[in-house]
Amino acid sequence: MPGQIIVCSDSHTSTHGALGAIAFGIGQSENTHVLATQTLWQKKPKIMKIHVSGTLQKGVSAKDVVLYIISTIGTSGATGYAIEYSGEVIRNLSMEGRLTLCNMSIEAGARCGMIEPDNVTYRYLKGKKWSPKGELWDLAVADWETLSSDPGAKYDANIYIDGSKILPMVTWGTSPEEVVHVEDRVPIIDQSLSREQQSNLRDSLDYMGLKEGQQIQDVAIDMVFIGSCTNSRIEDLRAAAAILKGKKSRVPGLVVPGSELVRKQAEAEGLAEIFQSAGLRWGHAGCSMCVAMNGDYVPAGKRCASTSNRNFKGRQGTGARTHLMSPMMVAAAAVYGKITDVRRFLDDK
Repeated sequence: MPGQIIVCSDSHTSTHGALGAIAFGIGQSENTHVLATQTLWQKKPKIMKIHVSGTLQKGVSAKDVVLYIISTIGTSGATGYAIEYSGEVIRNLSMEGRLTLCNMSIEAGARCGMIEPDNVTYRYLKGKKWSPKGELWDLAVADWETLSSDPGAKYDANIYIDGSKILPMVTWGTSPEEVVHVEDRVPIIDQSLSREQQSNLRDSLDYMGLKEGQQIQDVAIDMVFIGSCTNSRIEDLRAAAAILKGKKSRVPGLVVPGSELVRKQAEAEGLAEIFQSAGLRWGHAGCSMCVAMNGDYVPAGKRCASTSNRNFKGRQGTGARTHLMSPMMVAAAAVYGKITDVRRFLDDK
């Protein structure tokens, strides 16, 4: 809930910052200290404000926003910082979208990412099993209202982004910062970069089996994965199912809900049936193919369109090639068997 401090031995604990909590991953020895004392020594981070203004285009989601942010500041751009997200785009995100955004704060190097609580937060929390009830709810909301940043607050760094210019995004390399929009091409290596930077980019191209200047939409895929703690909530599954409804996937794939509650809801809404009718496998909640767990992995040399959060070498399996994108983009890639601009489906409708 807003105002709480949440720690866990998973870097993507930062997801909970969407609820106005300070949330971050810790190591096992730190876990022991927390369980024993409910305290934890920390060095106070600097504060970065990322303000995303405007209105998102059709077919652009929170996943595209966070990939765009990472492409702008880099995977080490927020190292040593706690991020506060603000702006019209952020306020208009659903709670599911906010969870996705804060989830990948760690991919920008941040200690944590958070969004100040507002009516979206309160609607999401009201009636939940462990939320305050009755008079205690009113008192809690009154307290949460005080958690907003003060007008004129000073930040150690400010990033301003025009959200209306963000297009559907897709990674091409082996780092979340190696990303382009769907209308773009795989980058041509800039000769003005340092030798080390050029070498790293060539290494990514070689591993991914891509060529400089190649149109990203010409890249064929071998399989798809919809899941992970980044994009496996009910809203994500609905978005992907809306693209896949009445269609067939040209490649095999796996859909994994984020929890058993989400799984039951998706089945009740007929979403699981849509995925299965499209030819995709419907799984149980878990990390699964995001981290090549429990037998769910991408074979060596195969290319996967994935809603997960990391595209490191071997992340989805030894020799696996991962392209990160939104659930809608993964669904579009499944239908065509290659990286595809999801907006062509939305234009048809």
